[in-house]
Amino acid sequence: MSVGSYLQMNRWKDARTGVGGAEVARRLDHFRAVCRQARVRLTPQRLEIFREVAASLDHPDAETVYRGIRVRMPTVSLDTVYRTLSLLRDLGLITALGPRRESVRFDANLQAHHHYVCMRCGRTWDIEGADLDTRKIPSGVRELGSVVTAQIEVQGVCTACSERPSGRTRTKGGAKP
Repeated sequence: MSVGSYLQMNRWKDARTGVGGAEVARRLDHFRAVCRQARVRLTPQRLEIFREVAASLDHPDAETVYRGIRVRMPTVSLDTVYRTLSLLRDLGLITALGPRRESVRFDANLQAHHHYVCMRCGRTWDIEGADLDTRKIPSGVRELGSVVTAQIEVQGVCTACSERPSGRTRTKGGAKP
């Protein structure tokens, strides 16, 4: 099956997500262009893995991406998802959020923005604000090395978690302690 026909067949999924169809289409066009330029083979698995991240506002981790696409591609392996997410990160198509020792979450929104992370459930939201964007990086940081990008991560307990009893909490990455 060609990637073009696969794209047409799976357009319905975008309507169910929080990211608008036009934005998902723009991200997919960018994905295809970067893959062509890098001479990376454009497979249905890579396309679907990228689409799952690009269409999500939830900043999914690898296991969530796997569960989401497994419904549509039952033969995809978790290893393929991990390797593809790593490739997409290396190509600059997605960013990785969170420390490497915890569950890494992925974001296809490459525009400058910041994040709110619930310390109980691990859910992550994009946040924007001019006051956040104008924060200056301390000069001491530059003495450590070059700065490629910077973003602010606000941590707290989301409304849904604060309304539930706190007996069963999760760590910042979303995994149970």
